[in-house]
Amino acid sequence: MSNRLTIAISGKSGCGNTVVSNMVAEKLGLRHINYTFHNIAAENGVSFEEIMDKAETDNRYDLYLDKKQVQLADGGGCVLGSRLAIWLLKHAEIKVYLEASLRVRAARIARRENKDFSTAYKETNERDRKDHNRFYRLYAIDNTLYDFADLIVDTEEGDQYYVTQAIIDYIRKRGFID
Repeated sequence: MSNRLTIAISGKSGCGNTVVSNMVAEKLGLRHINYTFHNIAAENGVSFEEIMDKAETDNRYDLYLDKKQVQLADGGGCVLGSRLAIWLLKHAEIKVYLEASLRVRAARIARRENKDFSTAYKETNERDRKDHNRFYRLYAIDNTLYDFADLIVDTEEGDQYYVTQAIIDYIRKRGFID
């Protein structure tokens, strides 16, 4: 396997982008890049919600985030997990989209964040809407159109180990690893 291999993994909140991209990177000995609004919030000493609210009216947050992710992935040898990785990382050899229904994603988020399902469902649906509007406004990207991805994995079919193995199997099939 080339240590220059670049893999982009995208999906909406609750699809497992962070966990799966980390597991794929670890299995392949690649750098894992998952720079998000959570990082920006921590760096600025504010809440994630505050950054999300600011991003609704101030493009600088998204533009900075996306530029930083692409810079971090420069040179290859990495797995970038982000909402827009498969759109922004044009040079990625492998582009993977993780999908799951709103109901399943909200249930995962409710468990992860210790929230009731109804709250998580409403918040996830609203986040999807806001993300979609921002991505389209900033880049004319419709994140509901991802059929150009090399591999689309339905994360409802199995856990993070299943999804990671599906990606590894695909990379092997493409001849990037033995």
